[in-house]
Amino acid sequence: MFDPSKIRAITLDLDDTLWPVAPTIAGAERAMQDWLAARAPRAAALLAHLAQRMALRDAVVAQTPQCAHDMSALRRNIIALALAQSEEPAHWCEPAFEVFYTARQNVTLYDDAQPALARLAARFPLLALTNGNADVHLVGLGAYFCGSVGAHTRGQPKPHRAIFDAAAQHLACSNEEVLHVGDDAHLDVVGAMAAGMQAVWLNRRGEAWAHGPASPHLTVHTLNALCDALGV
Repeated sequence: MFDPSKIRAITLDLDDTLWPVAPTIAGAERAMQDWLAARAPRAAALLAHLAQRMALRDAVVAQTPQCAHDMSALRRNIIALALAQSEEPAHWCEPAFEVFYTARQNVTLYDDAQPALARLAARFPLLALTNGNADVHLVGLGAYFCGSVGAHTRGQPKPHRAIFDAAAQHLACSNEEVLHVGDDAHLDVVGAMAAGMQAVWLNRRGEAWAHGPASPHLTVHTLNALCDALGV
């Protein structure tokens, strides 16, 4: 049962919760490929094709499995492998990654995101909890957050309990006092509930719940509806 009276802090997923991630990543990949095309055209051609890019990703994860949950390290290693296979200069790896990373922070917020963050932050400490490598400060939302916990810092991504425990510790709260909000039914909702948190499913597309008998404490279609449910 959703119980706002127990909530002392809120953790928020970022990608596909505050902005759609697919166009953001697609734009960042195009920017990186365009930059590389003038300097390492064979690597750029490799990275421009989805099947080849996924093959590079699989090879990197097989060689360095610790990178699987660190999106920045994974991206760097994919670029480095593309350069190596293309026999092009390795020194282009870091600047190419920086082009990607800068463009990756260029997000288009959902219309409800910023107004809702302002309402929530006026009442609760907000902590970003993400498996990705978006930076709340670089996307322009840092003023609403007291910090960030990511899979790359914990070594385990959502839905593992460790990352939710780390978030509660960062907030100096018990898990029961934290409300987690996210779009992914399994990674966000099932993971948070298994960690003893209250969980809100931000179900923007009106999907059916298909993850067992334990349903979210609250399901909303917009962040404004979450604010209303919390009375903020």
